[in-house]
Amino acid sequence: MKALPLVAIIVFMTSGCSSLLPQARQTTRSPWETFDEAKAAYDRIIPYETTTAELRELGYDPFSTPNIKILTYLDIVERFMANPSIKKQDLDEGVQSCLELKNYCSAYEAAPQNITSKRYGNVLLDLFNFRRKTKESGWKFTALIVLVDRVVVYKLWGGNPIIDNYSEKKNPLGPLQETEDIVREATKALY
Repeated sequence: MKALPLVAIIVFMTSGCSSLLPQARQTTRSPWETFDEAKAAYDRIIPYETTTAELRELGYDPFSTPNIKILTYLDIVERFMANPSIKKQDLDEGVQSCLELKNYCSAYEAAPQNITSKRYGNVLLDLFNFRRKTKESGWKFTALIVLVDRVVVYKLWGGNPIIDNYSEKKNPLGPLQETEDIVREATKALY
């Protein structure tokens, strides 16, 4: 009779009830709920026409929209001239003018995202670190907007419209696997 609750727990844990496994959500707050919304706002930016006031209306304002980074002239140099083989004359005209007017040059960098990570599979195998399966889904958008004297002179975008990743990690030794890695790292540190 005393073993019955233990058997019930083991059966429940091995049944694969993935709702007991951890989930994570990583969201960078922004005015855009989807990749398409972020891209649509970006597409309305017109170099040599769009001003910082118009950027504010589109959601690209570091002073009212969270998580938009302001880059300085030096940050822009690092981004566009990362190695000596890149010459200033190779860059877009807007970036060149920005680099020439140093103190009147800045940029906005936006990187909104919405990513969900969910573990699934057998709870017992996951709990004891024998096998962990993870599904990651969502989107990421990045935009770089270069400004000279409060007017956009260059824009660049990138990102992942659809993120759909699966990973599976198997540890034949289960909870002892991490102990082995810790011992290996400690041994490396000694030598």
